[in-house]
Amino acid sequence: MDLQIKGIAATPKGQDVLFSARKKSLKGWRSKSRATHEDRPAEVPSLDLGKLGDSDDENNYTPLSKWYPRLGCPDSSSTVSWGTPLQTPVRRHRSQKAVQPEDESYDDITALDMKALVQQCYTSKPYTVQQSIRKLEAEDLAAQRRKQAVVEQVMIDQLSRAVISDPEQNTIAGNDEAVHRLQGFGPVPLRFRKRTLHDTKIKTNLSLTENVLSNKLRFDARIISRNGRDACRELIGFFFGYDKSLTIYEYRQFGRNRTSTLPFIKKGIYSHQRGRRKGKPYELGDFYSGANLTFLTCDHLNLSDSVKQNPLLTLRLIDIDDKALDSFKSTLMENQQGLTKELDDKATFLAVQNMVKEKLSKRGVRTVTRLGKFFRQQDKKGNGLLCKSDFKEALKYFHLELPEKIFESVWTILDENCNDRVDYGEFTRAVIGEMNEYRKEFVRKVYMKLDPSKTGSVSMTDITKFYSARKHPQVLTGTATEDDIKSSLLETLVDACSNPNEVSYCEFEDYYEGLSLGMSDDEDFVNVLRNSWGV
Repeated sequence: MDLQIKGIAATPKGQDVLFSARKKSLKGWRSKSRATHEDRPAEVPSLDLGKLGDSDDENNYTPLSKWYPRLGCPDSSSTVSWGTPLQTPVRRHRSQKAVQPEDESYDDITALDMKALVQQCYTSKPYTVQQSIRKLEAEDLAAQRRKQAVVEQVMIDQLSRAVISDPEQNTIAGNDEAVHRLQGFGPVPLRFRKRTLHDTKIKTNLSLTENVLSNKLRFDARIISRNGRDACRELIGFFFGYDKSLTIYEYRQFGRNRTSTLPFIKKGIYSHQRGRRKGKPYELGDFYSGANLTFLTCDHLNLSDSVKQNPLLTLRLIDIDDKALDSFKSTLMENQQGLTKELDDKATFLAVQNMVKEKLSKRGVRTVTRLGKFFRQQDKKGNGLLCKSDFKEALKYFHLELPEKIFESVWTILDENCNDRVDYGEFTRAVIGEMNEYRKEFVRKVYMKLDPSKTGSVSMTDITKFYSARKHPQVLTGTATEDDIKSSLLETLVDACSNPNEVSYCEFEDYYEGLSLGMSDDEDFVNVLRNSWGV
């Protein structure tokens, strides 16, 4: 056969015949092969990942999830690890609708407490001595400029209002002459009976002068509120010694250069709206750092709707002009007797706080945040008021029981109207206590940085973005990574929040209220905020 093929291929015609035969044979093989593959399913070769070698660049590669940890996996049934310990608390709080009673082991230190205590390790100063001095000088200069702008606006408003509204302005010689000229023509037209700006005297006998208004006491204040927008308002007030009146202005800043100063509480003589001296007018002795001023919101129509939701507006004085206060020392001594009962109430609260302080030294964050969440869930009406049984139940759940006699003493002081209703914020501050104003000032600075638009809530994405653990001692020594420290913060915040995707102002403040209980030194607490948030 091979000889026959070789003989045919020897001629040109034979080569053509042989080529045609091979072409037909190839077509038959292809059709047969196609039919075979159609009958049999396709097989995918297995991939052996164990034979792959490590590249030189893998040690320098940083996964995306390391710098931007996910707050939860998109599919609860997925078994893929997303590199963050926040998956469990996120799923837990989405399904959990109410705070459950704590068991007997609540006093023990849990893993969540240990993660919260990690945030207390920032004790190193974030700046050198020279940097700290320059930063403090810049902050003081900016604060002085704000206060000076408010002082100038107050002087302008009060002086101009006093002059224009003085009754003596109505007796103007020019108007009298115009009236005499028109007596023969019947009634005097209305336009001649009204005083114009050109007829206004610059000075009258009864009008205020700058020297009278200069006898004033300046103070800084903030609103005690669970609303972040109201709590971060910058208020500057003045108490005038000549008539014992007061006024409060709000300083607003839009961007870097645009500012405005608007009246918040109009000038007038006001009285205490709660406390031992309810109904008595404010005296000079009522103005000191840490004091509260109360006003009825219905008397001030220019207040925001969020402030008007509560019938009572409470302001906390955070700073006082010491130089002006020294000039009023003689008057201040006369009013010290009226403060005796209030000081006794504060002594009662301090004794209660000392009783629970030791219990909260290690579990402060967990207790304060969950206690606040419990009160907000019990507050069905949203007015912040709860009854006595609710508070007793809360103290029992969180192992903060008080002797019956001491609890009744606290309740008698707080329940002024005897209606069995007390604001749970005041109850918490009375039993557990609160940070001093120096610490609260930095907490507000951090929250204002996170929420520049003053919406009242901050997303967890922004928390992750702004928080920095680079200067944490465990990161510097290599015992923990930045992601570990950041995850510990996020997990404790998620446990504290009703919505796991955002943090409200009251929840953010409760977190640092609990953290503050275990830190006795103010500078250590401030360094925690400066190192981690860059304020």
